[in-house]
Amino acid sequence: MDTNPLFTLALGLDSPWLVSQTQFEPTAGTLRLRLDFPRGSTFTCPECGAGDCPVHDTVERTWRHLDFFQHQALLTARVPRVDCPKCGVKQVAVSWARPGSGFTLLFEAYALVLARHMPVRPAAALLRITDNRLWRILKHHVTQALEKISLEDLRQLGIDETSARKRHDYISLFFDMVQRRLMFATRGKDAATVSRFRAFLEQHGGKGESLQEASMDMSPAFQKGVRENFPSAGVTFDRFHVVKLLNDALDKVRRNEWRDGQPVKGARFLLLRNVENLTATQAALLDELRNRNATLARAWQLKENFRDFYRQTSLEDAHGFLKGWIADAIISDIDAIKETAWTFFDHFPGIMRWHISRIDNAVMEALAGLVQAAKAKARGYRNHDNLITIAYLVAGKLQLPSYPLKTA
Repeated sequence: MDTNPLFTLALGLDSPWLVSQTQFEPTAGTLRLRLDFPRGSTFTCPECGAGDCPVHDTVERTWRHLDFFQHQALLTARVPRVDCPKCGVKQVAVSWARPGSGFTLLFEAYALVLARHMPVRPAAALLRITDNRLWRILKHHVTQALEKISLEDLRQLGIDETSARKRHDYISLFFDMVQRRLMFATRGKDAATVSRFRAFLEQHGGKGESLQEASMDMSPAFQKGVRENFPSAGVTFDRFHVVKLLNDALDKVRRNEWRDGQPVKGARFLLLRNVENLTATQAALLDELRNRNATLARAWQLKENFRDFYRQTSLEDAHGFLKGWIADAIISDIDAIKETAWTFFDHFPGIMRWHISRIDNAVMEALAGLVQAAKAKARGYRNHDNLITIAYLVAGKLQLPSYPLKTA
């Protein structure tokens, strides 16, 4: 039985390409498919698109394809150069691989799928290539996809940062809060990162003047960067970060009480949970802790009271509530809580802005969480470029080659 037509069909080859020879090497575990074209075939010029260009000469190339069962599959072809009357001698682009790659598009699309769902090193081992070769595939397709994105409709921006490695340098992440995607990632977490994003935005059809809202933590660098690059955008300090500051202050009170010999054992996570989520046993333990320690009870109550700030139904009520809460926290005479209250006072407009923008930072936290999860699974990345590539891959919603490229 001649299997060449079957493999021609399976590979989805376009005329005049066909499989001319099939060779299986069981010892090496390799299937070799030779691709060719009939004598006298003509091709389209890759530059001007002129058809029926005769073949000038050929050069033999080989590509790694998806495995055939458990065996490595290799495609080899005489790739022609055509003689175009207008452009001269030009190399023909083949449909199954991108120029300069040693892999077929289907192989690279499968590699992208694996890298989205598992760390690069085990993905490379599964593909039986080095991780450096896999990184080159990922970076090429991510770069190509980034060049095609449009940001002309950007209205709400979210800014976050993550460490490249434990206690090491950071990368800054810029999210489209409406489209729920990562748009831009860059090394550092200073004001210059916002300037680099502004340049990226304008390169992709966006306008800084069109940005209406920017959500971020209270980083002075990010605030400075937004003021300088997007002066018309309203700044919202993200709800998650504001609440985290207060939770950190409460935990600091707990630690201080512990050092002062107060009985607060078992309170670390209990105090941070929302009261409606406590079991009956936990609620009883919380009441006992509060009865034993007045300072901790007061700090916890202020933390719980602050949750009502985000439940206010009008801007006027929210403004009055926040002013009153800050005053109560300052006169509480609990140092950690007072410090946080003064921080809220200094950032009053940005905290209040939430009641205007209503930006749901769960989107940003979820996307940043994808990056953190990828970093954790890989136990870190060797350099910033690798982490940025993975960030785009898992959170960028980029239009990447998909597997399979063709469906029935």
